[in-house]
Amino acid sequence: MKASFQNSLPLSEPLPLRRQRDYRLLWTARTISVTGSEVSKLAIPLTAVTLLTASPSQMGLLTAAASVPALLFGLQSGAIADRLSRHRPLMIACELVSCAAAATVPVAWFLGLLNVTWLITVALVIGSAGVLFKAANFPHIAAVVPPSQRTDAMAGFQACYSVASVGGPSLAGLLVQVLTAPLAVLAEALSFLTSALLLRAIRTPEKNEPAVSRGMWRDVREGLRASITNPVLRTLLGAGVTINFFAMAYTAVYMLYMVNTLNIPKALIGLLIALSGIGGLLGAWATTRLSRRYGENRILLASVIFFPIEILAVGLLNGPLWWKLSLLSLTGMITGGIVVAFATCMGAITLRETTPELRGRVNATMTFAVQGVLALGGICGGALAEIVGLRPVILICAAGIALSTVWIWASPLRPRRPRPAPTPTPDFTPTLHQSLDSAIPSKRYSGLN
Repeated sequence: MKASFQNSLPLSEPLPLRRQRDYRLLWTARTISVTGSEVSKLAIPLTAVTLLTASPSQMGLLTAAASVPALLFGLQSGAIADRLSRHRPLMIACELVSCAAAATVPVAWFLGLLNVTWLITVALVIGSAGVLFKAANFPHIAAVVPPSQRTDAMAGFQACYSVASVGGPSLAGLLVQVLTAPLAVLAEALSFLTSALLLRAIRTPEKNEPAVSRGMWRDVREGLRASITNPVLRTLLGAGVTINFFAMAYTAVYMLYMVNTLNIPKALIGLLIALSGIGGLLGAWATTRLSRRYGENRILLASVIFFPIEILAVGLLNGPLWWKLSLLSLTGMITGGIVVAFATCMGAITLRETTPELRGRVNATMTFAVQGVLALGGICGGALAEIVGLRPVILICAAGIALSTVWIWASPLRPRRPRPAPTPTPDFTPTLHQSLDSAIPSKRYSGLN
């Protein structure tokens, strides 16, 4: 009796994430690493332009080098992650490889060996390590964070990206000014090293059951099949691809439109981007609270409605500068929060809907599709602007992103009203008198067909 009574007691609630040591280490590692990457996004191109006099075609290759690994190795990285019983050693190794690659930039500069090809190679190495890291990090979250707190954890990681987007560019500008661009890349190397040390300090044991491998491409096909055949995962995949395609088409013409059409001062464009990052922090804070009350599905359904607001406002915007800046600031902060809310719930739902042995491959499939469409969206946006102009492209992108609402609202994520149960028909055997009465329509209903 005593044992049965103890078993009936409710399980104790887990500690808040902010009081869980290993989650704090994991979150801090990601924040530092991503901030370092934001620094290099400015420092490496500036090194190529100012010190190496790179040509436009070389700058194009340098820019593309960061996203090429996701297309080349994205699907395979998920299969590799699912074969592992422990993901943290791979994550640490990826950070150390990235640290070594970034550190070669200032060393090569001092030795007089630095050239654009060297920078492209460094970008490819860091990008490849980042793809493997992300594939391993997604299932690793399930080991560190209890299921009831995974939405909060996802919101925390989205907040770290917002922190990096706010502080990274400012830090990069300061470091480039004080240390010169090649030495500023050293900050990225140190951020990767710090991240590796913090990850090594995590103590939570990993108990992942490795998936049985049947060959690399067969494993990859299983991840693709799971992402497409599951109605919820298929919805998230379709919505993510739709949003990123039109968002990148918008990004391709954004700077030209802001400067040439809206006449926004160049110095204020960075401030508007920073406000979007602040909105992301507020969105992460709100998502953790709203999801407990309404659930991830409802947050996703609500957030997707507001996705086109900023782009639509930009496309229709006219008037004095103060009005433009006020509206852009407001819509930018709202969109920053909405993006974080959507990404947080998307990650939590993906974890919920995916079996443990497929988490790495499903996440890699999502990353491959959602990231791979970015290049296509940018090309299409730029080409279309040459034909129809900047403002029409902005409005087309707003309409295109609105299509993601159809994906989400027509999916199983939308709550369905339960159908009323049918009234049971009384079971009885009619008498001869009752049968005759039922065969003769009464005068009251004789007019009904």
